[in-house]
Amino acid sequence: MNDIQQSTLPLMLSFKDDIAITNQDNRVAIQLWKKTISLEHTSTGIRAVLQALSSGDGATEQQLVALFKQHEGESGLPILFYSVQKWIQLGMICHTVFWQEVKLATLIPLTATAPFSSLKPSDNQRYLLSRFAYLHQEGEQWILESPLAHSKMVLHDGRAMALLHTLAKPINPSGLCRQFPDISTTVVSSLLTLLLGDHYLSTVDEKGQIDETQTLAQWEFHDLLFHARSRQGRHANRHGADHIFQGHIEPLPVVKPPMSNQVIGLYKPDIERLKNNDVPFTRVLEQRCSIREPGEPPITVKQLGEFLYRTARVREIIKAEQRPYERSNRPYPSGGASYEMELYIIVNHCEGLAAGLYHYSPNEHTLEKLTDRTPELETLLKSAYYATAEYGLPQTLIILAARFQRVMWRYNSMAYTAILKHVGVLFQNMYLVATGMGLAPCAVGGGDSDLFAAVAETDYYAETSVGEFILSSRATKSKL
Repeated sequence: MNDIQQSTLPLMLSFKDDIAITNQDNRVAIQLWKKTISLEHTSTGIRAVLQALSSGDGATEQQLVALFKQHEGESGLPILFYSVQKWIQLGMICHTVFWQEVKLATLIPLTATAPFSSLKPSDNQRYLLSRFAYLHQEGEQWILESPLAHSKMVLHDGRAMALLHTLAKPINPSGLCRQFPDISTTVVSSLLTLLLGDHYLSTVDEKGQIDETQTLAQWEFHDLLFHARSRQGRHANRHGADHIFQGHIEPLPVVKPPMSNQVIGLYKPDIERLKNNDVPFTRVLEQRCSIREPGEPPITVKQLGEFLYRTARVREIIKAEQRPYERSNRPYPSGGASYEMELYIIVNHCEGLAAGLYHYSPNEHTLEKLTDRTPELETLLKSAYYATAEYGLPQTLIILAARFQRVMWRYNSMAYTAILKHVGVLFQNMYLVATGMGLAPCAVGGGDSDLFAAVAETDYYAETSVGEFILSSRATKSKL
């Protein structure tokens, strides 16, 4: 070390709020990250430092050194330096920039491996707030975060916000100090040090180009943020199956209530016969591909019924006994057996079925007609047509819509990524069944969720489209 001994930056050090210190005789226990660190035969100096770090706003590095020396003199300082550095490396310590006894910003580690670097900014370099950094409100505080970082920064004062606003354009430290003459240069340097230490800042070359690796340059902001927040490692949010709304919000029913009284019964294939006489699985798997060109004659309502039965029907409803919500069993996997996916079918040409929008009832294996053909449905069909190289309007367009709260009620942080995984496995199910049936399947990469929600009259935030799948007859029947 010695960052603690050499540093003159005005930083206040303190333990995170969720760290608890307990004292028992010669033993000190530190509770953090769901585990306990035991310190045997802890000296009075270290105990005093622990108390200072866990009380109020904490203490500066100089104050910690002075406090330790009161108890043990200078000879034990290496133990202090080692201990503080270890706590920093474990992501236990927050760093607060303050000016004239006013807190400006606090850097809070989010993980047990949160890196901390005291890299000092150079006046020969221009800095820019990273394109991945973003501000959001948490309680009554403004929080700066980034999917590149293992920390978050709490902005306590409007001057810290103003400093970040200035960093929206490339500037060197001296230029930044000139913009804020009422704040000392060491305070500005301290804030830049914290921002640099966990990738909140980018550097800019002489040509004004951001210094960025080719790998990072190809990431979109929303993609990297979604990836970081839906996996563990770069956040401290609740993660996994916690049922945090249990007792406050009722879970959605396992099957969506009927949407229409215009109900059309569908053909049910003989699954036992198909088990013995169906096309071999490996042949289906090897010949599976996207077929964009619709054939003639169009798909029939019998084929559509068999397809839906084999891919998405409810095989069983499991009552809420061992788990706090009802589940179901269907031909594709779903996290927690939540099965939030609803299938809506826009019919363009289907023998035996009128054009329009239908909702599939997986438990009853029926179609509920919602509306006749409308200009809005035509727009959705044309959108899928353009997205698949304009081979022809889909004969049927199956829209996968998620009842989000079926998954969000159970899972934290990972709910939306689980939904997208469910889209993927259902797509594969659809591809394989369509291939085995000799139909033309094609997944669609885009879609207009707002337009769909308006047409289906659903709440965009409660249920709307997350995937689209074209199903038509094959233009040329291949042998399987």
